[in-house]
Amino acid sequence: MTQTAPPSTPAAPAATLNGENALSFPLGTTLPELGQALEVAPGILWVRMALPFALDHINLWLLKDSEETATGLRHGWTAVDCGVTNPGTQEAWRQVFAGPMKGLPILRVVVTHMHPDHMGLAHWLCEQFNAPLYMNATEYQSALLASTGASNFGGASTQRFFADHGWNDPADQQQIQSRVSYYANMVPKVPESYHRLMEGTEIQIGGHTWQCISGWGHSPEHMALYSRSANVLISGDMVLPKISTNVSVYAQEPEANSLALFMRSLTKFDVLPADALILPSHGRPFVGVHTRTAQLLKHHEDRLAEVLDACSERAGSAHDMLKVIFKRPLDFHQTTFAIGESVAHLHALWHAGKMKRFKDEQGVWRFQTVSN
Repeated sequence: MTQTAPPSTPAAPAATLNGENALSFPLGTTLPELGQALEVAPGILWVRMALPFALDHINLWLLKDSEETATGLRHGWTAVDCGVTNPGTQEAWRQVFAGPMKGLPILRVVVTHMHPDHMGLAHWLCEQFNAPLYMNATEYQSALLASTGASNFGGASTQRFFADHGWNDPADQQQIQSRVSYYANMVPKVPESYHRLMEGTEIQIGGHTWQCISGWGHSPEHMALYSRSANVLISGDMVLPKISTNVSVYAQEPEANSLALFMRSLTKFDVLPADALILPSHGRPFVGVHTRTAQLLKHHEDRLAEVLDACSERAGSAHDMLKVIFKRPLDFHQTTFAIGESVAHLHALWHAGKMKRFKDEQGVWRFQTVSN
């Protein structure tokens, strides 16, 4: 069944740029139950699936849709993002098929980007309904490579890259090298064909036009979707209400300036109406996109200032900067993401000419603040 959303709550005061209190959550604290759905706007259902890591859920979206056939109009749904491949997620989808989807088919699958929680079950959903996949070309090719083993999530090249940035613990290094199947375990297969999404691409879904907004830094070329007539943004991982999405440099592009690209991408959302409903991949739907992008920019600017200060007297590595950027202890899994984000902050300052870098006697990249 489809749950009914509670009445809208009053907008939260925008007196601060820190935290969720500056945002408005029209659905309150109501969450869709596993295998069920919550209508967040006319013709748009919110589905929530479990994830097997600390970030324990992903939001998926079902949009009422139809298509012309030889025998007339065929009604169904467009699914946006898919969840990881595992039996629990597949069973939850089966409950959604029979319940909120009312037995109507998925007509197409849209994937915002290639990360496992978004891409994992795309192949399965496409096969179940003979539905086409819509995705950006760079994201599709990255998923295809990663599902066959060449990914940024483990293996010898990732191990060497992390070692170059100061993560040299032998036990951790061995574990990193052995993680070659990390991505493929959650995305074992990628659909054999796709329809290409690009910046500005328009998709007609259920009487609304949805325009693609590309973003960089979190993934190769993330696609958010905005409908002016519905005044809804499906933001994917680009704009989340509570946390900042991971922005990393990876072994495959070792000198990337990912954080600068991400921060530049956030400014694309400045043109959206202030009252647009934002549907994020993690957390609750909210209103206040301009406030949130300002929060995210300030968060990264503050971390950049702290890194500059930390490296002003003594050169530091990305591993050294973990304790500067992250204010809590990190386990192994969290560190595999955090180290790439630490490199991203150092690279943003290095590319901007605010830092110099060099390799020390152990072959570790060190970064030093440039004196004025």
